[in-house]
Amino acid sequence: MDPTGKSKCRFLRLLAFVLITFTLVFLSPLRFGRTPPGAARGPQLLWELWAHDLVPCLLLTGKVHRPPQGRAPHQGFGGGLFHSARVLSPRIPVLGTRPGGAGEAAGKPAGQRVVKLPRMVYPQPRVLTPSRTDVLVLTPWLAPIIWEGTFNIDILNAQFRLQNVTVGLTVFAIKKYVVFLKLFLETAEEHFMVGHRVNYYVFTDRPDDVPRVPLREGRRLVVLQVPAAARWQDVSMRRMEMISDFCARRFLHEVAFLVCVDVDMRFRDHVGVEILSPFFATLHPGFYGATREAFTYERRPQSQAYIPVDQGDFYYMGAFFGGSVSEVHRLTTACHRAMTTDRANGIEAVWHDESHLNRYLLDHKPTKVLSPEYLWDEQLLGWPAVMKKLRYVAVPKNHQQIRNR
Repeated sequence: MDPTGKSKCRFLRLLAFVLITFTLVFLSPLRFGRTPPGAARGPQLLWELWAHDLVPCLLLTGKVHRPPQGRAPHQGFGGGLFHSARVLSPRIPVLGTRPGGAGEAAGKPAGQRVVKLPRMVYPQPRVLTPSRTDVLVLTPWLAPIIWEGTFNIDILNAQFRLQNVTVGLTVFAIKKYVVFLKLFLETAEEHFMVGHRVNYYVFTDRPDDVPRVPLREGRRLVVLQVPAAARWQDVSMRRMEMISDFCARRFLHEVAFLVCVDVDMRFRDHVGVEILSPFFATLHPGFYGATREAFTYERRPQSQAYIPVDQGDFYYMGAFFGGSVSEVHRLTTACHRAMTTDRANGIEAVWHDESHLNRYLLDHKPTKVLSPEYLWDEQLLGWPAVMKKLRYVAVPKNHQQIRNR
């Protein structure tokens, strides 16, 4: 080799030695994530320049030693970085360097479970074939609206069974309303959360009149004795206070989700885990096709439930709402406080707790909206074609005879 070539080779080797030494002594803390807070980015940029540009260049010219095939690289200060052809930025993790068994645990976010579904066969969802074209299936804030045809219950059931959740169902059977309990519980056993664990929470002033209905395995009836009230409006409004109170006292410790419904109804078709979400509410069957100007919101500014004419998304019915226990606790606590303020100011919202529910839902958007399939009165509204199923329906009754006795 001519003298010029030897000099050039020595110079490149010397340059590589200097750079490697500088990196090991001054920049190795960066390699192991020990950069002090607020440190300058200059040294890290030099590191990245060396790792990304100079080392590949030296590798191409054969001036950096490679370990013999089949032998592990030296794991010194550089962790094998300087002897391996895999040159990565210190910000990019190197795969295959975790101890055995640590990879899966380290890859899971804290507090979350990875749900692995069993092998299933079902129709492929088609991007260009919407599930429903006759109704709105997504709100402007990207909450799904649940209609028949928009979900696959087999997939959802598999997910929730793996999570092994318990669902709480609350009803108020005050005074004469206790007569609706038997049909309510019997039809719930047939259609509500079938295959899942359920706690029925019955609030009543007549615990001795609660019927004993046979329950499936994993389901239980809990009777909670509460005082009656003189007016049905007070019974309705006190629901918020009582649910809030029992959320803190026991529901938070017993169930994952809470579903709050009226008792003078019956389950007519499937109502399952498709409804579950951190916070859900149900479209009122009388207003699902109306404009906001027609909604019977509370329009008096003096009330805490006030909603101006130019505001509002949907009109929700107070007979079916729910979500995680913590979200239901927040909702019921807020509504109870608002009603207490109204009472102190000598005003009562036009539709009582339902008015306050709608005010809350305007400010705190639900994460899922149930279509009127989940709350219907066939006697008053018939059965329009848009309703593929009627799932939870009103029981014919004389309101005057029931409410005040």
